[in-house]
Parts: sequence; C-alpha cells; structure tokens
Amino acid sequence: MGLIMIEVVIVDDSALIRNLLREIIDSQPDMKVTGLANDPIEAREIIRQVDPDVITLDVEMPKMHGLDFLDKLMRLRPTPVVMISTLTTLGSDTTIRALELGAIDFVAKPKVGVVGELKAYTEEICGKIRVAAQAGPRLAKVRKQSGRATAAPKKEIHFKPRALQKYIAIGSSTGGTEAIKSFLMPLPETTPPIVITQHMPPGFTRTFAERMNDICRLSVKEAEEGDILKPGCAYIAPGDRHMKVVRCSRGLKIELDNGPLVNRHKPSVEVLFDSTLPFAKDFVGVILTGMGADGAEGLKRMREAGARTLGQDESSCVVYGMPKAAAKIGAVEFVESLQNMPAKIAEIMNT
Repeated sequence: MGLIMIEVVIVDDSALIRNLLREIIDSQPDMKVTGLANDPIEAREIIRQVDPDVITLDVEMPKMHGLDFLDKLMRLRPTPVVMISTLTTLGSDTTIRALELGAIDFVAKPKVGVVGELKAYTEEICGKIRVAAQAGPRLAKVRKQSGRATAAPKKEIHFKPRALQKYIAIGSSTGGTEAIKSFLMPLPETTPPIVITQHMPPGFTRTFAERMNDICRLSVKEAEEGDILKPGCAYIAPGDRHMKVVRCSRGLKIELDNGPLVNRHKPSVEVLFDSTLPFAKDFVGVILTGMGADGAEGLKRMREAGARTLGQDESSCVVYGMPKAAAKIGAVEFVESLQNMPAKIAEIMNT
C-alpha cells in the first residue's frame, strides 16, 4: 500500500517565500506542493482545479487580504488552512481573528538565509500541515457545530451558590481557541473560577484573553502571578509559563513557573492538572481538542484523586488527539460534545 500524500497549495505574494516553502514541503516523503499562488484571486482558481488537502496562506497580499479570502473559503469550500505570516505580538489580533474564521493553526514566515533555524522551522511547519490534513474530513462539520455552540443555549446555564466554591480546569491545543470560545460564551457571570492552559506562543495568549473578555459574560484575563481565583473569572496561562494553582489564605491562587518544557510544551496542560491534585475533589477537569497527549495522564490522576473529568467527543474536535489519549487510559468520566459540555458541568457541580 503506497504512502498517502498530503497535497498542499501555497498562497504568498513573495516568490522567495513560495519557493522556500515548496522546497521544504516537497522534501517530505508524505506531502507535495500541487499549486503556487501569488494572491487570493489566483489561489481561487488553483484550488478549484487541484482540490488540495491543506492551504498555507499569507496575510498581507495584493488584490485581497488573507483574512477576507479565509472568510470566503471557509464559507464556500472549507479547507484546512495554516496561516503563514510575519508573526509578532503586534500581529496577534490578526492571528486570533484567523483562528476564529477557521484556520487550523499558524506559523511565522521562515527566516531566509538563517540555516541553523531552517531544520526546526521545517519540523514545525510540516508538523502543522500534517495536523491540518487530519482535521480536513471533520472541518465543515466542526465549524457548523461550533456556530451552534456559540449561539444562545436552549436552556440558560445556572450554577448553585455551593458550586461557586468549586473550580474548573481546562486543557486544549490545536483548535482550542475556538473550542474555548464556544465553551465560555454560554456561561453566566456566576460561574465557578476557570483556569485554562491553551498551547499558544507568548503574546498571543494576552490577545486571546482580551478577545474572550470582550465577547463573554465572564471576566477573562491572561493569568498573572498571585491572581486569586474568583467566581465569574477565567484565567488563561501565559504563552511562555506553566500555570499552577496553589493554596493560599484566600482560597486558591495562580503560580507561574518558567521551568523546562513538559510533554514538549510550555505552558503544559499536565502541569496545570497535576497542580490541582491536593484539592482534586473541588475540581472538574476538562480536556478539549488538540494534537498529542499533553494532559491525559494528569487528567487521570485528577480523576483518581476525586475530580470529575470530561473529554470532548471526536465529532466536535478539530483534532481528536488529547481527548482520545485521555479516554484511552480511563482518565475521562464523561465524553461530551462541545455544545453540551457547559450544561453537563453545571449539572455535575450543582449535585
């Protein structure tokens, strides 16, 4: 049986970048470039002809902005997209918007001529293309479900006063920004404190938290050292720090850790989940869409220590990796769709 090839279309107005990306992708045994486009107008015709598995898309381009093209693409022909741009903290608003529109992931443009960095860049971009290709078959369905999940819930979610003395811990990766958005939006201001570790680079977590704060009833912020966990608030781990919860005189507070990568990540879901173990009976642990297994073992330890645990179901995941790994080892008590998860957690915490 032959190797299944991932067919990729590159959309970028720089010939230098197009050629470099083509060399990187064509050097892989399981992927090949089937189209090169200078701008979205040219890309539209190429995509119709070759029907790629994945598209790499620049942001700033002539004739049509990358985000406008992404918006049209996801409405008319949902295809996995990896955004490739000059990513800085200043560009994080654009990146968060791209993920909201349906991009699977993002990566910085390669630094031409920096030979030492090219190998690491090749591994990063090709890894993200492989993940995006896996998400392809479910993309349209997940986007449809996500739209329903962010709409007003059929029944208003309510937490009883005693539930506000408990806590929710969430871990997610690829596809997680939209999953977190769908999770948080239906929740009322009177919701137990929420701590979230989402795999994301430094700078982007602050922008993501600000975006969630603007559109949710909860108060959402990037976690800071010493933050006291309060009802009605959600705390997102900074992109370059592990986040833990620790006991203090006023309840639980945030502790940030600049230690080594755990499961190849910082922040790591495993670190967050393990920090809850001394007070696991007061926690609900949740593992959402993402590649790999970060957090699976930690969630299992949470369950064994008395926490209630939930995993996102396959049909609503962009990438059914982390929840699958957790379910496989018995870490997940309840498997729920993203749409049903907030109500299920309220039911658990109210009883």
